[in-house]
Amino acid sequence: MSVHDELASVQRCLDDLIRSVGRLEKQMGSGGLEMRRVRTDTNHLRESVALLRETAAATAAPLKRPDLVTISDTPYDPSLWVDTDDEGLGARDRRAP
Repeated sequence: MSVHDELASVQRCLDDLIRSVGRLEKQMGSGGLEMRRVRTDTNHLRESVALLRETAAATAAPLKRPDLVTISDTPYDPSLWVDTDDEGLGARDRRAP
């Protein structure tokens, strides 16, 4: 099965669990600590499955490769380097320290 199919199956089971917890809550009441914990846990499961679905959708989408930029092999115009310093060597007309 694919990840999408597995997540759909998990979602169906979770929906069944939420309905069952709702019926149980009607029978037992929602005031007890145990029932609140079960309700909170089912809500956490719902949030976790939603995060998994988002992650699966993001990773399933093909990654777009950035456009390649062609750099020419021809030498740069020497006028670009007039009045520049060579890193670590200083200005062209002076000696390095």
